[in-house]
Amino acid sequence: MNTPMARDGQRLCSLYGGRAQGINRLLAAGLAAFALAAAAPDPGKPPLTGRTPLTGAAVAPEQAAVTFETADLAFELFPDREQIEAQATLVFAAKAPVARLVLDLDRNLPVRAVTIDGTALSAGSWRNPDGRLVIDLPRPLRAGEQVTARLAYGGTPHVAVRAPWDGGFVWAKTDSGKPWIATAVQGEGCDLFWPCVDYPTYEPKRVDLHITVPAGLSAPSNGKLLGVDRLPDGRSRWNWSIANPNTYAIALTVGPYRELKAVHRSRFGNDIPMHFWYLEGNDAKARRLFTEFAPIVDWFERTIGPYPFANEKMGVVETPHLGMEHQTINAYGNEYKQGPEGFDWLLHHEFAHEWFGNQMSVFNWDDFWLHEGYGQYMQPLYGRSREGDGRYLAMMFAERSRFANNHPIVSGRARAANLVSDDATGPGGDIYFKAGWMLHTLRGLVGDDAFAEITRRAVYGRPDPKPGNFAPRFTSTAEYRQIADQVSGRELGWFFDAYLGNAALPELIERRRGDTLSLEWRVGGGAAFPMPLEVSVDGRIERVAMTGGRGSLRVPAGAEVVVDPMARVLRRLPGERPARAR
Repeated sequence: MNTPMARDGQRLCSLYGGRAQGINRLLAAGLAAFALAAAAPDPGKPPLTGRTPLTGAAVAPEQAAVTFETADLAFELFPDREQIEAQATLVFAAKAPVARLVLDLDRNLPVRAVTIDGTALSAGSWRNPDGRLVIDLPRPLRAGEQVTARLAYGGTPHVAVRAPWDGGFVWAKTDSGKPWIATAVQGEGCDLFWPCVDYPTYEPKRVDLHITVPAGLSAPSNGKLLGVDRLPDGRSRWNWSIANPNTYAIALTVGPYRELKAVHRSRFGNDIPMHFWYLEGNDAKARRLFTEFAPIVDWFERTIGPYPFANEKMGVVETPHLGMEHQTINAYGNEYKQGPEGFDWLLHHEFAHEWFGNQMSVFNWDDFWLHEGYGQYMQPLYGRSREGDGRYLAMMFAERSRFANNHPIVSGRARAANLVSDDATGPGGDIYFKAGWMLHTLRGLVGDDAFAEITRRAVYGRPDPKPGNFAPRFTSTAEYRQIADQVSGRELGWFFDAYLGNAALPELIERRRGDTLSLEWRVGGGAAFPMPLEVSVDGRIERVAMTGGRGSLRVPAGAEVVVDPMARVLRRLPGERPARAR
């Protein structure tokens, strides 16, 4: 069945590394959901406002004129009617004179009241025709001045069709019939449920969260727990504070949770609080998964550097969707499955984003591969550390069938996230699997030590990170290329041009005449591609420099010859389909 839901089920397995034994089960679930959708109301209602899905689209001039200082967000959730009521207190600083405050907020959550620096505005002072909320300031701001806007709003937020691939709220029930709620908004952005500037670089310096939920429910969220207020009618208000969060990483998760917690002593000498909120009834499975937390933290600290948010926590919460890298409160919905690798890939993948996505964020979504390619590559590297090169290569080759090769990984221009992550308009899944293979090839080219330093500099902005000497930062493909050149001591433009700027993979032409093996690289645009190669000749490894993209090797007649026997180089293999002509 070639329905959209069937294709989505296949893509679901593809994008998040679904193992072979799970593909049929996930696809069957997708087809069942499609059959139910024919008779059920559209779960994606209410429809999104036109601008809302365009996270990372161009900012308005008034948005470019301000910086986002802090946000104080208070939410009350009403599971029975699937609605929220909220208040947002937002502080902005003007970089240039500005007369209007422009925010992004879906129109499904109408604003009822606005105050500016404590002065209530008349209803005609704000408008939101298309998901971009415009507030006329009582007086223009001069450069250097700050403004505090307080907004009261609420309503029926958009429901995610297929979280986390489609953003919105998930209003679910546990097996015992209790409310189980989550948000996941990476693709569509923060404006699905709170007023923000929906662009990667507009991270507030601090966000305080106050989440009020019905009796018997908990609300684990981002950052550090400041306290829980027990209200007279049985409700509770959960108060959290987080520094420098990604705007899409702000998360609401509500359910009848139980909690596991411990303190991990870091190899850098500091303590890392670890928390896991899980559903009642999953005690034994949760305890087993919790044993993976400390080894994973230690591996990342050994491989990359200090855990960036030790002052707050390492947090994981069980959710009714597969997963998402919500800063310090990663969503986990992998149903406690342990794959043949011997660890939970979903837990590991989302935790990788604490470094690649939360500590290191991209300036623009065109460079999305820096989040997802690195996040994906960490799982095979972890497999290698546990079981060696055999496991590593098995995990790497499991990803090759997921390449699309239809669009370059990087276009070179600013793009909205949905255009990048969609296979029809951008690289889609290639930002995960193909980019991960590119990193594998880069590591082989420059060596383990240089690759590790390139990664550290990209993540922390320095080669010697220690707790307290770094802060979350933004980076880009351009900066990453500069770092790679600097650390490796060579010019690697040819490498990144071939893998990031071309949809097609490099092809290797092999010719054997007599006792000569001739090798030639072909890449898009006819550029030189001097990627060195290993060649096994009757089990003896020879290295061919491939200067100018060509090389040759004398081999005895009848010798067994294998080019690149350890699969160190990402290239089109015999039998793999070429890139689609465009």
